Amino acid sequence: MPDSAALPPRPIAAGLLRRRVCLVPTWRGWLALVLVIGGIAAIAVRFMGSFLIIHDRVTSSILVVEGWISPSDVREALAEFRSGPYTGLYVTGGPIEPESPLASYGSYAGLTADVFQRLGADPATLHAIPAPAVARDRTYSTALALKTALRERGEPLTAINVMTSGMHSRRSRLLYEKAFGPGTRVGMIALDDRGFDRTRWWTTSAGFRAVTSEFIAYLYARFLFKPPAGE
Repeated sequence: MPDSAALPPRPIAAGLLRRRVCLVPTWRGWLALVLVIGGIAAIAVRFMGSFLIIHDRVTSSILVVEGWISPSDVREALAEFRSGPYTGLYVTGGPIEPESPLASYGSYAGLTADVFQRLGADPATLHAIPAPAVARDRTYSTALALKTALRERGEPLTAINVMTSGMHSRRSRLLYEKAFGPGTRVGMIALDDRGFDRTRWWTTSAGFRAVTSEFIAYLYARFLFKPPAGE
């Protein structure tokens, strides 16, 4: 009788299936695989927060502040404007919800511009740029509204600095670059995320929500978002 191990696998189930020999990990192999995956995940968690933060100024006369920042951040933004070579302070932001007690301001751009004025900002250099109401891609819509306003005012579009929260900074720069195009250098000034420790963001619910949601949103903006034709 021939050795059955030397025979080719025989077709079964009317020729629809065939037997195959495959290798599976031993318990040591599974343990090594778990350790490798766990190590990669730990490194990703450790550096995810740092990846999302960009602090990279460019030389520009235009400082852009995203209008949903906190009043304490407005003080820091005003100090940045006064210490730099800026001649224009532009505050962006979408509409405020009608049921909000702050609805009289119309937009977060108007609300935060009012805070700037109360803190002593020069009205001649301060400009509120409200963005239209959109269901998605709000940062991109805000950047487009700003671009239109700068063109109408005759401002140069060669370089701008954008000030926003730390975890939002990488996505903001990406979307501003998409909105303004390759002819504009976009610098970022990342504010501190005051609600949690950015180096240990995973230890608090606020930090976990902020970082994971922002990372997913960045991946969407990087790989799935395409600017509408003609913009």
